[in-house]
Amino acid sequence: MARNSSTKESTKMQLLEAGIDIMIEKGYNNTGIMEVLQKTGVPKGSFYYYFDSKEEFGLAIINYFNDNHVVKKRIPLEDKSVSPIQRLRNYCEELRRQLEQNECRKGCLIENLSQEMADQSEIFRNRLKEIGDESLAVFAACISEAQELGEIPKYYDSKELAEFFSMAMKGALGRAKILKNSDPLKVFTHLMFDYFLKVQ
Repeated sequence: MARNSSTKESTKMQLLEAGIDIMIEKGYNNTGIMEVLQKTGVPKGSFYYYFDSKEEFGLAIINYFNDNHVVKKRIPLEDKSVSPIQRLRNYCEELRRQLEQNECRKGCLIENLSQEMADQSEIFRNRLKEIGDESLAVFAACISEAQELGEIPKYYDSKELAEFFSMAMKGALGRAKILKNSDPLKVFTHLMFDYFLKVQ
């Protein structure tokens, strides 16, 4: 029984991983169930054993990607052994490293789907908003800690600054994908930390 359960879980993970690979490149609307099945070798009937619909599959992919990529990527922002301003800079540097590793393609599935699905599905929009709000809260906490230590000016509202930081970073990532180089993210990091956030 345990082996059978393990096999079922493994098949489900294969479907989710394949769905992420395709969806991050093509988006939700251009991802077909048959393409996912061909990539994994899983029979069509088995797919519907795990997911009732493409929408349910898409939501499962969002949750899986959030738990295994987005949340883990935020962990360094809560590392108390590193100063908060350095944690924010390290986050940006790691983002740039991953972008260059992927040849400025793909990006973040959550951000890609947020742009694609916000006007198409209220269910998707609400879940994507929840994930975005969770990330903003972590950024805001890190910024607030940096302000208490005198690393970031206190005249900023930490939540507003987290929102601005996130929006500017996403804009730089989008521009980098268009240019096919990481220069926009370098510019963002340089101006953000060496000028905008710098305590005078």
